[in-house]
Formats: sequence, structure tokens, C-alpha cells
Amino acid sequence: MTLRKINARDIIIEVETAVTDTWAGIRPGLTSATINPGENEEVADTTTYGSEGEYEQEVMQRGATMEVEAKMLKDDVTGVLDTGQARVEVLATKKGVESLGRIRFRHPMDTEWRIWTCTATLGEQGGETNDKTSWGATFTKSGPSSTAAVV
Repeated sequence: MTLRKINARDIIIEVETAVTDTWAGIRPGLTSATINPGENEEVADTTTYGSEGEYEQEVMQRGATMEVEAKMLKDDVTGVLDTGQARVEVLATKKGVESLGRIRFRHPMDTEWRIWTCTATLGEQGGETNDKTSWGATFTKSGPSSTAAVV
């Protein structure tokens, strides 16, 4: 076995479409993907006199986010937004239980997808004079993660 460094740019990220278990990639335009596995973590202070001056805590809530940045991609004939980016934009307009969608992600050598039920929040879009238009989103995990075999 040889341990290898993993290219961040090789991550595969997909969002579930309106059809269950049908996925659309958001990777083609990506310029950055950052997973924060400690975001939204909450702890309870369990320090007592018996702790003898040492802080103690227990984790009461786990959370995670993924922030992606990309170049906006549109069909040069129709002007239609990339399928994956368009699905994220739809998800980001929803409220209540309808605001929950799913993403899955992995690196090419992984044998399982990590799957999150999550909400999506769109990031800033635009740029300066000589830039390509930026596009981005933050996915906030809601509930436990799951996995599925890569087939």
C-alpha cells in the first residue's frame, strides 16, 4: 500500500435532481470545495467542582458544511445554466421541509459516496472587469450522513 496525497480538484460533487436517486454534477465549473466537518457543532460544559480546575465538555450536536466556488456555466446557444448549478439554485429558493435536498461527494479512489441531506445557500455571483462570472453555494448538513457504494 502506498499513501498518496489527494488532489482537492479531483473531488466529485453531485446534487440530487427532482427525480430521486438521479444526480447532476456540479464539478465542471468548480474552482474550490471546502468541507468543514466541525461547523454547527454544539457542546455542553460539564465542568464541576470535581473537575479540579480542568475544563470538561461533551459534544451535544454534530454538524458540517461544504462551501463550493465555481465559474458560472451556461449553454452558449440557449443560455441555460449548467444542470447541477441550476438544481442548486432551485434548492436555494425553497423554505421549510422543501428546502432539504441531497448532495453526494467522493474522491475518485473512494468506494463509497458520502451523502448529506442538506440545505443550500447561494454565494456571491459576479466579478470585476476581466473576470469570468463567479458562482458558489454553501451546503449545510441536516441530520446524519449516509453512504452508498460507487457503482
